[in-house]
Amino acid sequence: QVQLVESGGGLVQAGGSLGLSCVASGAVARIRRMGWYRQAPGKQRELVAAITTGGTTSYVDSVKGRFTISRDNAKNTVYLHMNSLKSEDTAVYYCNAATYTTADYWGQGTQVTVSS
Repeated sequence: QVQLVESGGGLVQAGGSLGLSCVASGAVARIRRMGWYRQAPGKQRELVAAITTGGTTSYVDSVKGRFTISRDNAKNTVYLHMNSLKSEDTAVYYCNAATYTTADYWGQGTQVTVSS
């Protein structure tokens, strides 16, 4: 099993920046990709950004150029740095670990609120 603990998030004004962190523990060797998802009220959860163990990154179009995902393998930590935040970025953000098996693991979620 993999455990994920998120930190960061909070309230920020539009145009501001915020950072999220996610520390993985447990069976971390099974992780092939880590990502950040978000879910706004009344909307489906969407993949915002992901990074593979090899360092390949991907982003949803709406955050390209504004968000950066990175990882520190030694610390089993993945980060999401968010710049130029918009009100539409307001959501609960979830850390996800996709493994080489069919198992997926999730963090508890952290609220990001962007005020306009």
